[in-house]
Amino acid sequence: MQTAQIRQRFLDFFQEKGHEVRPSSSLVPGDDPTLLFTNAGMVQFKRVFLGQEKVSYDRAVTSQKCVRAGGKHNDLEEVGITTRHHTFFEMLGNFSFGDYFKKDAIAFAWELMTEVYGLEPDRFYATVHHSDDEAAELWASEAGLGADHIYRLGDKDNFWQMADTGPCGPCSELHYDLRDNPTPVTSTEEFVELNDAGIIVELWNLVFMQFERDASGELTPLPAASVDTGLGLERVAAVLQGADSNYHTDLFAPMLDRVAQIVGRDYDPDSEEGVSYRVLADHARAVAFLLADGVFPSNEGRGYVLRRILRRGVRHAWLLGRREPTLAGVVGG
Repeated sequence: MQTAQIRQRFLDFFQEKGHEVRPSSSLVPGDDPTLLFTNAGMVQFKRVFLGQEKVSYDRAVTSQKCVRAGGKHNDLEEVGITTRHHTFFEMLGNFSFGDYFKKDAIAFAWELMTEVYGLEPDRFYATVHHSDDEAAELWASEAGLGADHIYRLGDKDNFWQMADTGPCGPCSELHYDLRDNPTPVTSTEEFVELNDAGIIVELWNLVFMQFERDASGELTPLPAASVDTGLGLERVAAVLQGADSNYHTDLFAPMLDRVAQIVGRDYDPDSEEGVSYRVLADHARAVAFLLADGVFPSNEGRGYVLRRILRRGVRHAWLLGRREPTLAGVVGG
């Protein structure tokens, strides 16, 4: 399934479930000094979650462009090294503003993954916050997951917030086992180890928005319990296309081919140089979208992060023997 189809099927599925299809917002958050960049789909709905803004719909769905290269969520140094981290990526998300909550969020996620995308139910694992008995019970009743496929983790893994302050809540993540012949996972420790290694990969995060965290760290209940989810488009594309890396999907293959054309050598994913090819493909995409949304190189803030991305791209181009401008050629190819 091509990535464009994956994106469209997500939007169509939730539109059929009564969600308003909303456009992606800018990578520069509007009137929000707590964030450098839009880093999740819920950013454009922050004021709605807080009860400060009313909209004409109580369910929404988006494919949101995101950057995680500075601030609380920063994946820059992982890019090109792992199979699944990016500076720029798309986050598919469905949202409920005081309408449905945990039960429907879990049921929708399960239906889309297993019936629409056709992924194997037995390969899924769910994690929940260690205090969230309700979510654990719902993964069993709504999805049929056994106790050995549901794991309880702490705040680091299963409590989500967009920044140091603002809307937040316990979350439940849906993971997929990529092994050719999966064997039973027998403990939380084994699950975490396989997850950290990218063997069991997180695909979707369902956040149960219940609180607002203030500058002192105190939590107060939101006006209405809501839902914010994020499904990584690049990650689910890799799974559905049978690729061993996000970079080996139809999203990145043309860009890697273009890097190889510019450098004059084929891309070898297993070589040390392969990291640099992936960095150039990722960073060229990120720079293009940041420039398009009005972020330009500077000595501070967003502009400084853009400079860091450019510098890292230049360094990896240099490692490949390039002494000429390279990123623009990757985008223009």
